[in-house]
Amino acid sequence: MAANAHEAKMAHPRMAAGALFFDNANRVLMVEPTYKDYWDIPGGYVEAGESPLHAAVREVREELGITPPIGRLLAVDWAPNESEGDKVLYLFDGGQLSREQLAGIELQQDELKSFAFFTADQLAERTIPRLARRIRAAVESRSSASPVYLEHGEEPKNQAA
Repeated sequence: MAANAHEAKMAHPRMAAGALFFDNANRVLMVEPTYKDYWDIPGGYVEAGESPLHAAVREVREELGITPPIGRLLAVDWAPNESEGDKVLYLFDGGQLSREQLAGIELQQDELKSFAFFTADQLAERTIPRLARRIRAAVESRSSASPVYLEHGEEPKNQAA
């Protein structure tokens, strides 16, 4: 009985993973979904038994039709959501796309209308605030040795125990 009570208190967040890709001007690749009213990054939900990295690779292949090497983890973001359930989102570094990789992009027609590159300042105009915060923090962590931990797209204030 005690195990069931303990399990009831355990978090069961959904996980999602995506990759940040850049052009030679260090702008971020964004995709325009057919089913959302804002731009997003390539990525999606992690399937059962799949690691976040493998999910990012799979989603990029499915959505963009390319398989560039996906680099290190840039950010982990806990996104609380009372109606849909909490999420833990992983952002990986996809690096700078070559001219050949860009030419090879074939969008998943039933999910994506278009793609474009945007500067950090343009993100706020194109996407929802928490995603813009998450992307900006992940871009900044590219120059750091370790990933950034976020809560709802922001670094939490240091809390003493």
